[in-house]
Formats: sequence, C-alpha cells, structure tokens
Amino acid sequence: MDAIATEAISVDTNAVDTVLMDTVLMDTVPMDTPRMRTTPTDTVPTDTGPAPLRIEDYQAPARRRLDHQVWDFVEGGAGAERTVAANRRAFARVTLRPRVLVDVSACDTGAELLGARLATPVGIAPTAYHRLVHPDGEVATARGAGAAGALYVVSVFASRTLEEIAAEATGPLWLQLYWLRRREVLAGLVDRAAGAGYRAIVLTVDAPQLGRRHRDARNGFAIPSGIRAVNLDPALMASAHRSDAGRSALAVHTAEAVDPSVTWADLAWLRGRSELPLVLKGILTAEDAALAVEHGVDAIVVSNHGGRQLDGAAASLEALTEVVDAVGTAPCPVLFDGGVRSGADAFAALALGARAVLLGRPVLWGLAADGATGVAGVLGLATAELAHTMALTGRPALAAVDRSAVAFARGTGTRGTV
Repeated sequence: MDAIATEAISVDTNAVDTVLMDTVLMDTVPMDTPRMRTTPTDTVPTDTGPAPLRIEDYQAPARRRLDHQVWDFVEGGAGAERTVAANRRAFARVTLRPRVLVDVSACDTGAELLGARLATPVGIAPTAYHRLVHPDGEVATARGAGAAGALYVVSVFASRTLEEIAAEATGPLWLQLYWLRRREVLAGLVDRAAGAGYRAIVLTVDAPQLGRRHRDARNGFAIPSGIRAVNLDPALMASAHRSDAGRSALAVHTAEAVDPSVTWADLAWLRGRSELPLVLKGILTAEDAALAVEHGVDAIVVSNHGGRQLDGAAASLEALTEVVDAVGTAPCPVLFDGGVRSGADAFAALALGARAVLLGRPVLWGLAADGATGVAGVLGLATAELAHTMALTGRPALAAVDRSAVAFARGTGTRGTV
C-alpha cells in the first residue's frame, strides 16, 4: 500500500494571505453543556477581536469559554509537564533551508494516505469528550474536518456515536481504540466502525496506565453526568463520572477498563477481527518501529500522547527520524503528533519523514471558540501556512519536502540522524 502520494490539489500562494485573513471567528455558539461557562441566555459572549492570524489565536477565546477544570483537562500533561514543554522546544531547534529560483506559483498540499485522498496532510488527532468544549461535540469536529478536506481520527471516548459522526463527515474517518479488558466490547467497536465507513483502526499503545496528570488530580476531575462516552456501555464508564478529591476519575477508570497485559502477540487477534488497516499510535523508538513493521502494522503514529503519559519521554519531533529510519522502505507510513502549532511546524515534521501531521489541543481550541467553523479555521490556517512555507522554501509539492529542507540549530540535535 502506498504510503503517501500527492494529488492535484493546488494552493495559489498569492492567495495565502487572503486565506489567513478570511478565517474568522463567528458571533455566537450555544453553550448549554455542563462544565462550559454560560451567560443567562445560554450563549457565549460575542468575540469582537481581530480575525485569527495564527492557530494560537484560538486559544484565548477557547479558555474564556471553558470551566477551569475542563481547561486543565485539555491543556494539562503528565507530571511536571516536561514533555509538554519539550514538544514545543523541539520545533524551536529547527531552521528551514530555503531554495530559490523555483517555480512556486502553485503549491500542492494534496496527499493520499492509506487509500484516502486528502486536501491537506494536516489532520485531527484523537481526543476524548468533545462535548466538554462544544455542545455539538464530535459531529461539529467532523464537519470542520470535512470542510478542510482533512483526516479525522475519532476517539473511542467520543461523546457522539460513531454513526452520528460518520453521517456528518465528508472526509475520511479512522477510529482510535484502547485495548479494553473486555475484548467483546473491543470487537464490537471494530465491527461498528467498519459498518459506518471508518477506514482504519488506530490502537493507542502508550497507555497501559494513565499518566499522572496532576491538574486533573488536584481538581478531582470527573466527566460530568450530562456527557458520556456514548459508544460504550454506561456500566463500563461509570467510574469516569465519580469525582473524588485529590484523584482523577479518568485514572481510576483507565485502571479498571484498559488491559495492561497486552503484548505484540495480541495484535494478531485484532488483525483477525477486521480487514481495516491497523495503525499503532504512541511509537517513539526504532526498536518498536521495527517490531511494528515485523507484525504487519499498516501505519505508525510517532506520538508521546501530547505529553500526557510518560513525563520525561522524548519530544515527538526528536523521535521522528529514528522511527522513520527504522521503518525504512517498508510500506508503513509514519504519521506524527505532538506540539504542532503552525504550518511551519507541520512542514518541519513532514521534512523529517512524517507523511501526515495530526493536531490535538488546537482543534479543541477551535471547536470551543467556534464549533465546526473554528475547527475548519484551525486546519485552514495550518494548511495555508504550510503552503506558504512550501513556497518560500522553494518546494512546491510534498514530495519535495524532505530532510534537505531543514537543519537543527548549532549545538543541538535529535536522537535520530537528520
């Protein structure tokens, strides 16, 4: 299966500034979901500030609209949040190597990934409980992804049904899973995903236990009763809704529901359940990348879970080249997430060998700020910035975005060869 190929989707680089300026926050979003701040009329105050010019411009309006516990759940990481910070610092060590006198009158961001044609290699990483930040939840996220022509990886802990999300999606969907102790539940989700038209299964492999997320523990964070992981049996999810001072309900639930004994040998059982491609998310080392290829995995996501699992783990960008080199020429595309906040960041990850780049927290910012329009706005900014970076580095097609396009600042390096 081809890892990725460009398609005839062009971005007029003269129009990039227009794209950036036209991504505008809309006036109001109904906010009648628990844990979201509301006015007496159950609407969010209108933001009258300037149009967002950067992805991070969505962060402040999102924070204003969310309860502080939800904000901590979205933004927080594990432990001292060293890895959260490391994900961002890694991008600061990348410099771009522009080439000149290249025809960049049109830059093509189109891609193909596991047989799906995409308008952009920038997609949406799996994050749980989107109704915590917007009443339409994952349905709005799917609409925004479709508007941008982007991949959307749906979380097993989605707060809308797989079928509802698929009904609103106009772009490709993948379903992310944790390995649950109850295999019959896992099998049922795989079957439902296939029936609803999802195109791949993404197994998160870096969470046999939940990371020590101190913000959630201090807040005694639990999922509000009005918001549920509706694709799972309520009895299976009950502990995620029980608040207890000094403890994260999600950590308690993970310990109860997720099987920590799973090994590489168990992948054969999951492969036997479905013909859907199998993607492993949470690979950070060459050793595990080689094992993934050996076990016939169809794709890998280099990810440290946004710094929410093992504090002190390598920044995803630092691990990327090591994993890409270990995969080599195997038909196993490498995707990436962790710390991406701009199209230039996406360009750097693509140059270091990623075939697609996934956004997590920024998508939730866009969703909280402006629903589907905000999601599309975040993805649109990232793609427009990516095309702009391609033009100014003299690389008008994704196939030309390779390691020659980047260098690391003097005196620093990554764990893999660049």
